[in-house]
Amino acid sequence: MTMQPIMPKVEFVQHLKQSWQDQQLLRVIFSQYHGDEPKLQKITLRPIVLKDQVLLSVIYRYQTKDITKNYTWSEFENLLQQWLQEFEQFNVLTQTQEIQLKYKKKDWKLTQSKIKQTPIKTEVNLHDREKKRWIKIDRPFLQGLGITNAQHQVIPSMARKWKQINKFVEIFAGAIEQAHLQGQKDLHVVDFGAGKGYLTCAVYDYLIQHHAQPVVTGVELRRELVEFCQNVASQSGYQNLQFFQGDVRSYQPENKASSQTGKIDVMIALHACDIATDFAIHTGIRLGAKVIMCAPCCHKELRPQLKSPEVLKPMLHYGVHAGQQAEMLTDSLRTLLLQAYGYDTKILEFVALEHTSKNKMILATRQESFKEVDQNILDQVQQLKTFYGIENQTLELLLKDLPVDNKVGCAC
Repeated sequence: MTMQPIMPKVEFVQHLKQSWQDQQLLRVIFSQYHGDEPKLQKITLRPIVLKDQVLLSVIYRYQTKDITKNYTWSEFENLLQQWLQEFEQFNVLTQTQEIQLKYKKKDWKLTQSKIKQTPIKTEVNLHDREKKRWIKIDRPFLQGLGITNAQHQVIPSMARKWKQINKFVEIFAGAIEQAHLQGQKDLHVVDFGAGKGYLTCAVYDYLIQHHAQPVVTGVELRRELVEFCQNVASQSGYQNLQFFQGDVRSYQPENKASSQTGKIDVMIALHACDIATDFAIHTGIRLGAKVIMCAPCCHKELRPQLKSPEVLKPMLHYGVHAGQQAEMLTDSLRTLLLQAYGYDTKILEFVALEHTSKNKMILATRQESFKEVDQNILDQVQQLKTFYGIENQTLELLLKDLPVDNKVGCAC
């Protein structure tokens, strides 16, 4: 076949790419195949969503079978250059028009026609039912953090993070409701270990949609991340979202009405290493937080102290079991202490965040009826400690105002 000018092909590819970026693409059909693949007749494709990632579902139609494969847009673009040489007709259906590229009479011709009746828009013909999203995809912080592009599409490599953000905000929203904080003005949230600010920004964005004047503070040790997050907050117009360089021991919320230390309504500490989780929980209790959300990490304190009870020695003889037992014991003691100090507490599974396999969360909401520490629960704590031979547990010591070895953190 004689080579022809490629301008119609270039224009066709531009239309196709623009319809994808605008989320207008419905269906594409490649036909009149003349390549080397035996019995291949045509290729059809459409956008789908799988595991929170927008992909192209491509059906290879043969004489006797169909084969379906899913591609990212970048993978599809690479294949497209090959297909432009192997097919002689291309039809693209969008929400508003139909575009055809066809080889006829030794020349390529591009035609466009408007659709008289606009098809019902389905965003991107979902492969599975659209899930509820707690954060809108077009929010400015998502682009600032590199989760979405300029067209408000999730960048494929950030699809998992996008899912994690929505899952966390779902849990956060439920805790806010349980604590009766939905309509509270000046709701103060502190996120210890804010990192790159994914969840800190998401919490603030969710709150400004539902609360009049939320105040959210992200606390992070690394200066470069503090500066980065503050820049994203400023560019997103988040006036009451601030980032502070420090940790759970150095940060003190200010009371604008006086020189005294203020209070926080929600305390978040995700993956605070080892006893840093205990310091965070203690801070939440001390400052009267109505909601405490922790994802414990690197349970190391109790493992050296753990003495296997006689009946459990056959099981705890194995190091991996002993480690798991120490983790379970650590978080059980933390939840019991929270309950003793007036919190309705539960442990639940949470979507693991990037760079960690930990997916456990301690979620505690303060009971309005709380008046005094529950001695019966403290007795349960002591019984567990005695059973396993535990002498010291950091949160318990902090709540008793006893000195502890405050080497918080680890190199994990």
